[in-house]
Amino acid sequence: RDFNERCAQCSEVNWGVTDGGGFYCRSCHNVTERTREVVNTDFITNSRVQTISKGSRQQEKNDGGCEWYICEGFQLVLRKQVEALEALGVCPQMKDEILGNFWRCYLQKSEQAYCKRPARETVKALSVCERSTDVDSDPERSSLLHLLSLSESEGDLQTDCSFVSSVSKVSESTSVYSGSVDGSLYLMKGQKEKLRMTMPMTLSFCYMALLWVREPITLSELLRFVVEGHIPYFNVFQHFPEKMKLCGLDLKIFCVESSPVYEEVFNKMHELAAFLDLPRFPDITESCFLHPDMLCMKYLMEANLPDELHNWTCRVVKKIGIGEVDFLTLTPGNKSTRKVKYDVLAAAVIVVVLKLLFLLDDHYEWILSEFAEERNKNNAEGGPYFEFRKWYEVVKRSLDVEQKKLDEERAKYLWRCEKPLFYSVKRKSKVLKRRQMVVNLQNQFGKLSGSVQRAEKPNPSSFQLSWSEENTDGSCFHGHSLKGILQEKCGLLKAMNPDYWLCTLKLCNEKLCGHLAHYREVEFPQSYHFVLGLFSFLLRIQPSYIHDEVCLIEHKLFNKKLYKKLKYSTVLRK
Repeated sequence: RDFNERCAQCSEVNWGVTDGGGFYCRSCHNVTERTREVVNTDFITNSRVQTISKGSRQQEKNDGGCEWYICEGFQLVLRKQVEALEALGVCPQMKDEILGNFWRCYLQKSEQAYCKRPARETVKALSVCERSTDVDSDPERSSLLHLLSLSESEGDLQTDCSFVSSVSKVSESTSVYSGSVDGSLYLMKGQKEKLRMTMPMTLSFCYMALLWVREPITLSELLRFVVEGHIPYFNVFQHFPEKMKLCGLDLKIFCVESSPVYEEVFNKMHELAAFLDLPRFPDITESCFLHPDMLCMKYLMEANLPDELHNWTCRVVKKIGIGEVDFLTLTPGNKSTRKVKYDVLAAAVIVVVLKLLFLLDDHYEWILSEFAEERNKNNAEGGPYFEFRKWYEVVKRSLDVEQKKLDEERAKYLWRCEKPLFYSVKRKSKVLKRRQMVVNLQNQFGKLSGSVQRAEKPNPSSFQLSWSEENTDGSCFHGHSLKGILQEKCGLLKAMNPDYWLCTLKLCNEKLCGHLAHYREVEFPQSYHFVLGLFSFLLRIQPSYIHDEVCLIEHKLFNKKLYKKLKYSTVLRK
């Protein structure tokens, strides 16, 4: 009664008292650090004040389930994903200080928490009763807050959303078509206007947090770790507490039966950053892992290309200005700058350099290979010269083996959840018995067919293809020299070929076509297609995405020559 300060969140004076004696705003549920001073304990014992209940009186349903909200489910998914990232070596501050703040901001912007709850139709449909005015004295009924939280720290990512189920009592008849309280209302059209949460968006949250702390994990690596099972995504609901029952539309929201798409996660991350009104992200400098020079070095090693190519990639990056801080750093909401795909950009730079040196027209690169082979025969001193033909044969053989393994793993992947889903206590024993019978039959058929049991998942690695210079078979090309295909002019090493073919003369409108250029395999040389396929495998994306970046880099690199050529062709038409 004596606390009359305005709420910092909504500027109203409408305070209640929590169980711990602290003040919270009844309008927006903002909790302050101010606590009530107890003067007379007798008065406190006999008084009745409005408090946040520890749990709804009708919290537990007849089937032993617990009332929960969709945002609580996504919060649990995010917690599992960030814990997996921490196990991979990500800084521990990312969980609460970065991703936790992003999630709280999203809940507020989407009007799911930390705001005035408007009198919407969704709230009416949930049959929300009047808020509790008594402290729930039943210690046996634990709310979803205790199911989800592992620590008692205030503001933790694990406990932010639980107040939704603790400030209201929901009737048992709510959300007939889902196990959650608001599952049947979550997929309504009106929810899409506020960037409705989806499973791919959980990865957008993770990538946004990784980008903020500038961790050495690209988006392609993040999605690869998801597919390999190192980060929870498929059947993640099997990690939900026992009392969080899933059925009906809940399965449509949390069940995933397809791999995450690079473009979807990338675009949603930028939409999310703009929706949250985030400031400019920390600068991407030359010492940062996401800088093109650093990523080019990594992909050159993984593609088994000579180390000397890194000097050429650095020259291209500097020439067209894609290594500048303002170009690389994300500024949410700035529509004048192009969205940078760091991994795709670095791969495209390497492809352009290979075209500059070897042309990749199915003819010139083989001539250079024969020339380098002859020089290697007469080379008694120094390292061997790089032969494109030999590199092509070694890498293609290894790539075919790895691609076959990947295809087999995709074909054998079981989309069904290991944890059986049951929606009532009566059917629980029957479902478990049936599931055990299926597992036993699978094991018996496996023994009869002689199939090998699945080995444990290997530890995640940033490199999918590894090449060791210690091998005596000459399969590693890192130390090979490019002098066999270069010529010296004015003290500088330059490419022998003066020609260069462009992938396209004119870029398309990306907003209308969806791509900067159209890629059809039959229209391009096989050498170019092989190089695109190699980096497409390493990044697990479509070759057309890399082709778009290659076309954009070429237009920046040959801007003046292109302008003259287009102007000349226009004059001829007139």
